Amino acid sequence: MKKTLLLYVIVSLAFIGLASAQSKVKAIKAGSFIDVTSGTLLKNQIILIQNDSIIAVGSSITIPKDAEIIDLSNATVLPGLIDCHTHITSEPGNDYYADIFRKTAVDNAIMAPTYARRTLEAGFTTIRDVGAGGFVDVALRNAINSGDVVGPRLQVATLFIGSTGSHGDMNGFSPYLDFNMPAHMSGVADGIEGVREQVRYNIKYGADVIKFGASAGVLSEEESVGAPQYSQEEMNAIVDEAKRWGRKTCAHAHGTEAIKMAVKAGVASVEHGSLLDDECIELMKQKGTYYDPTIFVGHYVVEEFAKKGYPEKILNKARMIVPVVGLSFSKAVKAGIKIAFGTDAGVFPHGLNAKQFAYMVQFGQTPMQAIQSATVLAAELLGWSKKIGSIEKGKYADIIAVVGNPLNNITLLETVSFVMKGGVVYKNEIK
Repeated sequence: MKKTLLLYVIVSLAFIGLASAQSKVKAIKAGSFIDVTSGTLLKNQIILIQNDSIIAVGSSITIPKDAEIIDLSNATVLPGLIDCHTHITSEPGNDYYADIFRKTAVDNAIMAPTYARRTLEAGFTTIRDVGAGGFVDVALRNAINSGDVVGPRLQVATLFIGSTGSHGDMNGFSPYLDFNMPAHMSGVADGIEGVREQVRYNIKYGADVIKFGASAGVLSEEESVGAPQYSQEEMNAIVDEAKRWGRKTCAHAHGTEAIKMAVKAGVASVEHGSLLDDECIELMKQKGTYYDPTIFVGHYVVEEFAKKGYPEKILNKARMIVPVVGLSFSKAVKAGIKIAFGTDAGVFPHGLNAKQFAYMVQFGQTPMQAIQSATVLAAELLGWSKKIGSIEKGKYADIIAVVGNPLNNITLLETVSFVMKGGVVYKNEIK
C-alpha cells in the first residue's frame, strides 16, 4: 500500500512539473516590432507568451520573475508568415518524365515532412496547400496537428478539380496508357453533377478548401495558357457546393476570361491571375475577391526547367506569361484590390518562398504592404484572423525575427533567423 502511495505521489509530482514547464511564461524582448495591423514599426516591445498563445504585448509590460527570456533586442520581430499557394507534398526532380512515370504518392509522403520543416524554418508558420495527390496533404496536416511532424499550420485542398483534357488532367500522352486510378482520385470531373460530386468527395476525405482549374495553365501540355476550361455553370456549381459544406474556393486562373468567370462564380481567391484587365480588377473589387499572385515562380521555371527536360511547349508558355505577370500585379496594387501572399512553392524548392517579396516590391507594393499580404491579409483569406496574422493578445504565438529592418530591405525576409510557432522555438540564430 505504501509503495502504491509513493508511486502515486511521484507520478503526481511529475505531472505537476510537466504542467508547470508547459505553462511557464516566455518573454520576448523585441528591439524592433512590425505592427502589421497598424502598419507601423515600434521599438522596444515585450511579448509575453504562455503555452501556445500571446498573453500580452506592449512597451511597458512587466516580465514575471520566473519567465524565460528570449532576447531579440538586436532584431526585427514580426508575425509568422503565411503562404496561400503551395504544393507542400512535392518538388520537381531533375527529369520531367521520371517525375510523372516513376514517382508515386508514397514518394511524396516520404519527402513531405522534409519540405514542411524547411518551410517552417524559412519563417512560414502557416500555409495553404492547393493541390496534392493521394491525400498526402491531409495526412501531413494531421501529423503536424498531432505533433508527430514538424511543420507549419496547414489548410489543404486535396485533389485539384479539373475538366477532361484540362490543366488538371494528364495531357500529351497516348490514350492507351492506363494508370488504373479510381475516377475520383484523379480530380477530373465534368458537368454540373460531376463537379458537385467531386467537391463532396474531396471534402469527405479531408479538404479544408476547394481548388479548381478555371483556366489552362503553364506546366501542362494543353495548347493554351489561359483559356477557360469549365463553363460558367460548372464553376457556379463548384462554388455553390463548396459553400454548402462550409468551404471556401480558390481558382487556378491565368487568362482574363477565366478570371472573370471565376470571380462571378464567387471564388474567395484567384490564383496566379496573370492576365488581369480593368474589368477583372473591378469585378474583384466588387466581390471582395482576393488576388493570390505567383510572380517569382515564373522566373524560376524559365531559368531552371529546361535543365529538367520539360517539353518546349511548356517552356514557351512560361516565357510568354512571365513578362505580363508583373504588369498585372502593378495594376492590382494601384487599384487597391486585396492581395494575399502566394508563391506556388513546390514548383520551386520549398523554403525559397520569401523570394516572392522582392518581386512584389519591384512591381509596386511598399515593403509594409508586401508583409501585410503575408500576414493580416493572408489570415483573412484563410478565415483564421482570430488566431494568426498579427502579434496580438489571444492569438497563437507564431513569431519570427530577422537581423536588420525588412522595411528598408525586403530581401532580409529570405534569411529568417528566429522562428516560433505556437510558443515553441524551432530556430534561433540571433546572437
